[in-house]
Amino acid sequence: MMSVPAPPLLALRGVCKRFGAVEVLKDVDLEIHAGQVVALLGDNGAGKSTLVKVISGVAPAERGVIEWEGRAVHIRRPHDARDLGIATVYQDLALCLNLDVVGNLFLGREIRRYGFLDEMAMESRTIDLLGRLTRAVPELRAPVVSLSSGQRQTVAIARSLLGDPRVLLLDEPTAALGFEQTTEVLDLVDTLRDRGMGVLLISHNLGDVKALADRAAVLRLGRNNGFFNVNTASQEQIIASVTGATENVPRRGTSYEARW
Repeated sequence: MMSVPAPPLLALRGVCKRFGAVEVLKDVDLEIHAGQVVALLGDNGAGKSTLVKVISGVAPAERGVIEWEGRAVHIRRPHDARDLGIATVYQDLALCLNLDVVGNLFLGREIRRYGFLDEMAMESRTIDLLGRLTRAVPELRAPVVSLSSGQRQTVAIARSLLGDPRVLLLDEPTAALGFEQTTEVLDLVDTLRDRGMGVLLISHNLGDVKALADRAAVLRLGRNNGFFNVNTASQEQIIASVTGATENVPRRGTSYEARW
């Protein structure tokens, strides 16, 4: 008897988003499975950041269906996404540079005991989170402004994991990093995948995508323009889809698995 494959953690079916008269996303499909890294690719203005905002509840979709583990859900606010188990790390990281690592992780979510901040509990939780992500644990009480760009990215990702999410959205996590720092972040994402998380990685760096991602989804002018198995697709095929040299808009009603 054949086993039924598990549904994706997160699936988008025919999602549309409009800002005024401009339709930014048009019938976009996407799937993120547990233990997989999906790269989201596209030129500037392709709709990548808008899609992340739709998933994270910052800019809700106007049409289409969003499914969580096979059931339709509504994501209207960031709280809705967080309650489902979706966390987002934006490109600007949104860290307070004057605060230390512990202060940044628990800003707005401080642990209190008898009405006072429980610094020991927050520090212990910070050590646990960073220890599971990387060997290079930064000085916990050093202000974030003193950390390297790679360490700041690690702090931002650790903060997103406080609620034990199952899907993590990463917006250009290596864009401003050098080679060694990029390697650290990619290793960190690999660790998250090994722990069974689904990761959506927005990147312009095809080297990072080929090294890390399992699947790639291309957006062009707000539409799907290709789905690729990164292990078998050539870099040239993916670039052609991004630039529009190959128009590969999936027909409505085709199965997502077949397009992969």
